Amino acid sequence: MSSRAPKSTYELVLLPGDGIGIEVIAEARALLEQIGPAIGVGFNLDEVPCGGKFYLDHGSRDWPEGAEEKCAAADAILLGAVGWAGPDGAPVTMPGGKMAGWSPVIGNRMKLDLYANVRPVRCLPGTKHGISGQFQSVWRPDKVDMVIIRENTEGLYSGIGERTAERATDVRVITQRASERVIRKAFEISRERGKGAPADGKKRVTCIVKHNVLHGCRLFLDVFRTVGKDFPDIEQDVAIVDAFAMFVLTQPERYDVCVTTNMFGDILTDLASVLQGGMGMAVGCNVGDDHAMFEPIHGSAPPLAGKDRANPMAMLLATGEALGWLGKRYADDRLVRAKKAIDQAVASIVVRGEPLTGDLGGSAPRSAVATAIRDEALRQLSH
Repeated sequence: MSSRAPKSTYELVLLPGDGIGIEVIAEARALLEQIGPAIGVGFNLDEVPCGGKFYLDHGSRDWPEGAEEKCAAADAILLGAVGWAGPDGAPVTMPGGKMAGWSPVIGNRMKLDLYANVRPVRCLPGTKHGISGQFQSVWRPDKVDMVIIRENTEGLYSGIGERTAERATDVRVITQRASERVIRKAFEISRERGKGAPADGKKRVTCIVKHNVLHGCRLFLDVFRTVGKDFPDIEQDVAIVDAFAMFVLTQPERYDVCVTTNMFGDILTDLASVLQGGMGMAVGCNVGDDHAMFEPIHGSAPPLAGKDRANPMAMLLATGEALGWLGKRYADDRLVRAKKAIDQAVASIVVRGEPLTGDLGGSAPRSAVATAIRDEALRQLSH
C-alpha cells in the first residue's frame, strides 16, 4: 500500500531518441495531453533530445547537459528508441565504444537503479502473426499471458571488458544482491497477478539459467531457491535457457512469471514478442524502488523513420504502464483507470482488425492507428 498522496500534476520526462522513437513519443505526448483533462490530472511533459543523431549533431554527448538530473527528478520517464547510423553506415558510437544513446538507456538503468526490466507478454484476441510473411492467427490468446523479468543493471552489460586486435572480452557480473532483489520482484509480481499460468492456473516463477555451464547462473539459481522459501504459495520452476527458447514458443501456456539474467532476458523477450504479434506490441518497463522508465522494445528502425509506418501500440501501451506504475505509487485511482482504458483501447482496435499497421497485417499509417487508440481510450474513460 502506497503512503504517497495523489498529485495534481505529474512530472514526466520524454526521451524521443532516434528514428521512429521520435514519432512514437509524439503519439505518447498526444495521448497524455488528451487523457490528462479527461481524468482531471495534469502532466508536465519535459522533452529531452538524445541518441545517435544528437551525438552526431553535437559531437561530445548523447544528450544535453542536465538531462541526467531531469530524469532523476521526474516522476516517470518515457523513452522512444535510440540508435542511428553515421556517415559510414555503421551505428554511431562514442569514444570508448559505447553506443550513442547509452546515457538515456543503459545509463538511466544503472544510475537510477532500475534493476528490474519487466516485460509483459500477452496475446490479444485478433492478433495476427507475420511468420514467413503470412499473416494468420497462430497462437491462441488464452494460452499466452506471462511476464518475463530480467536483471537490468549488471550481467554482460556491466561494462567491464577490453579489446585488442586479436581478442575481446566482456565480463559477465552476477552478484547476490542484484540477483536477490530482481528474483524477489518476480515472486512479488506472480503473487500480485494472482492468475497463475494459463495452462493450470498455478502461480509459478520460472528461473531461466545455464547452470550446467556458467558459475554466474549457479549463483543466480542458488539465490532463486533461497528467495523462493519466502513464497511457499508460489511454485518454483527451473529452465535451461536454450530449452526455454523452444518451450516459450511451443508451450507458452505453461508460464506465469519468468526471471533471468540481463543478456538472456534481452534475447528471450525479443523472441517472446513473436507471441504478441511482434515487437510493435512489446513493452519494456524498467523499474526500481524509486524511479521507472517505460519504452517500446522495437528499436529506432531507421528504414521506417519519416514514413508514418511504425506501429505506435507498444509506445502507447508503455505509456499506460507508466500511468499504472504511478497510480500504484501515489495511490491515484485516476491513473489506474487511464492505464486500463489504454489497454482496452488497444485490445479493441486489434480485435476489430482495423486500423492496423503493416506489421500486424494492415495497411494503415501510424498516425491513424494512434488516433483511433486515443479516441477509443477517451470513449472508455467516458463510461
